[in-house]
Amino acid sequence: MKKNSVTLTLIFTFILSIFSLTTMVNADDKTPSDQFRVGMEAGYAPFNWSQQTDANDAYPIQGQNSFAGGYDVQIAKKVAEGLGKELVIVQTKWDGLPPALQSGKIDAIIAGMSPTAERQKEIDFTDPYYESELVIVVQKDGKFANATSLEDLSGAKITAQLNTFHYNVIDQIPGVDKQQAMDNFSAMRTALASGMIDGYVSERPEGVTATSVNPDLKMLELDEANGFQTNPEDVQIAVGMRKGDPDLQKVNQILSGISHDDRIAIMDQAIEDQPASTDGDAEETGLFHDFKTIWDQYGNMFLRGAGLTLFIALIGTVVGTTLGLLIGVFRSIPEADNKVTRFFQKVANFLLSVYIEVFRGTPMMVQAMVIFYGLALAFGISLDRTIAALFIVSINTGAYMTEIVRGGIFAVDGGQFEAAQAIGMTHSQTMRKVVIPQVLRNILPATGNEFVINIKDTAVLSVIGVADLFFQGNSASGANFQFFQTFTIVGIIYLIMTFTITRILRVIEKKIDGPTAYTKIEEVNNANLQE
Repeated sequence: MKKNSVTLTLIFTFILSIFSLTTMVNADDKTPSDQFRVGMEAGYAPFNWSQQTDANDAYPIQGQNSFAGGYDVQIAKKVAEGLGKELVIVQTKWDGLPPALQSGKIDAIIAGMSPTAERQKEIDFTDPYYESELVIVVQKDGKFANATSLEDLSGAKITAQLNTFHYNVIDQIPGVDKQQAMDNFSAMRTALASGMIDGYVSERPEGVTATSVNPDLKMLELDEANGFQTNPEDVQIAVGMRKGDPDLQKVNQILSGISHDDRIAIMDQAIEDQPASTDGDAEETGLFHDFKTIWDQYGNMFLRGAGLTLFIALIGTVVGTTLGLLIGVFRSIPEADNKVTRFFQKVANFLLSVYIEVFRGTPMMVQAMVIFYGLALAFGISLDRTIAALFIVSINTGAYMTEIVRGGIFAVDGGQFEAAQAIGMTHSQTMRKVVIPQVLRNILPATGNEFVINIKDTAVLSVIGVADLFFQGNSASGANFQFFQTFTIVGIIYLIMTFTITRILRVIEKKIDGPTAYTKIEEVNNANLQE
């Protein structure tokens, strides 16, 4: 029974070491007193976007080799300067901004966010730093291009961005065919251009941007009598801050020092500076030219994202497989004779079963949100994004690999266990010297498959701001408004990675099995004919 206790101790030590690692490396998410950490999408031009250089007074994005530009960035600079702090821009998906603020990972949201009544229940807002008006973007030659009132849009398929008041006002259109909300404006522009929807609700700066980039789109500006009825706070844009933040009034004072004319000038400059507004070489057109231009502008960003994706997938697969192997071996241990040991063995098996069911039964995206933001909100544990990603992928992989390993152990012929016992080997020796070597070979295809899955599943980690390949693709498409072309390139990179990994694993399998395990069919047929 001493062997069982040692195995149990090793498993719990391994699990605790992972938890310790996640709490040790978290310096990037603790705000020093001299920093002002601002969260934004960096993909909502002209308010904010990402680019590869610091041109047009762009500012570095924390943890990346790219820069953020736009109206929000210039406002953030003025606020940070007024507070006497260093500006740090943290790129975060729209849905992740409120939890990032509440958990203390950022100090403010400056991302074109309106201070709606629902949001004010969770976070505080400053005085508005910009006021806009609602517009509807439609196809220039479409059925609703000449609409002058909401009634004229009856029957139109209209959508808006997820978790915005834009989506709520769609209900004011009589007889509207309200579509599912979309995650970002790149997706909406693509859906509109392809005819999947008839229009989407937006704000005037974004509408100006969309129509300047795509001449086939048109922006409907309805007057007050025929347009949407909104509350003042719905069309205002303000800085979001934590409840009771002592710097709220200071930020209000700073914003009050920016005149109306200055704000208009900053927005006009942002519209002019945004990457999508540059025409480049007008003589060169076509899909191939679009691909080349996107690669020239964002290729390095995509490669960095691909590198991070491979790193997270590799480490997550190795750690997860090790964890799964340890747990799988432990769960195959025969029930102990000692009552105390047997009790702890049952408790451990119960806890491991809960772990397996929870992480196999919930989406990785949900796990990421709960672990990254939930730990900070509930326990004050602030994790670095990359460390959190490694932890999430590792324990998720471990849950799946545990069952794969257990199945591999039970697949070993029972006679081998009996033979090992007959020559006096303990259960630990049997597992280590007889069973595990066979299990490792048997689960190699499943492990490779899990590696490939992890390469693709890292895309969901963009919800916590991990700058993987998918996240970088989102950032690029938010700046260049070429959704199809950008994600075609991203998809090709994913395909290259998964295909290469699959080929490498096949070679490793052949090396382990030796040439006799891969006898050609022609050779077998010839041998049968000779007989």
